[in-house]
This record gives sequence, structure tokens and C-alpha cells, in this order.
Amino acid sequence: MKHTRQKLGRQGEQIAAIYLLRHGYVIVEHNWRCPLGEVDIVARDGNCWVFVEVRAWRPGQYGTPEASITPRKQAKMIEVAQSYLQAAGLDDVDWRIDVVAIEMDDTAQVRRLNHIRNAVEAH
Repeated sequence: MKHTRQKLGRQGEQIAAIYLLRHGYVIVEHNWRCPLGEVDIVARDGNCWVFVEVRAWRPGQYGTPEASITPRKQAKMIEVAQSYLQAAGLDDVDWRIDVVAIEMDDTAQVRRLNHIRNAVEAH
């Protein structure tokens, strides 16, 4: 089960990256890790740094991908984004957290993709 979730997550991240690139984003990093957690995609949207959480779902999973972004998860996303900015020496830059929610069918075709800009209010 975990292996399947990891594969689905990787597929979702690839789909999200392609979507972001097609919409003018520049991908800076994939799967940036620190002791606090991980950012799926770090990107630039013009002068704004964007930390992207990707949620990929298959039929039969409970709820929507968007619903899995709990207040606790949001707080963790903010901490990790701030950690990245500090580690990169980006003290005074515009930044935001986006969510790309993807629902796929059993053949891994995208049924729905929802890009939520400013999904988490951090500052």
C-alpha cells in the first residue's frame, strides 16, 4: 500500500510540475527536505517564491485531496517554507504556499486538477 502511495505521489508531483511549467513557473527544486519536513516543489512565479504541496488521489480514497490539508499540515507547510527561505538566505522576498490537488482514475489519467494559489495564509 505504501509503495503504491509513493508511486502515486511521484506521478502527482510530475503532473504538477508540468502544469506549473506550462503556466510560466520556474521549478527551482523538487522534494526539498529539512528536519521539519519536505516541500514537494519549490518554484518561482515571477518574483514570488512558491512552495507547492501536491496531493494526488485515486478513486476510493476518502474525501478530496484538498480536504487533506488540515490546519496542522498548514502550520507544518509554513514552518518548512520559512526554513527553506532562511537556509537560502532569502530574507525579504515575496512568497506563498500553493496546493495542487489532483484526482486520477485507475489508469493514472488526470480526472481533475485544482491549483489553489495562496492556499495557506502565512504572513
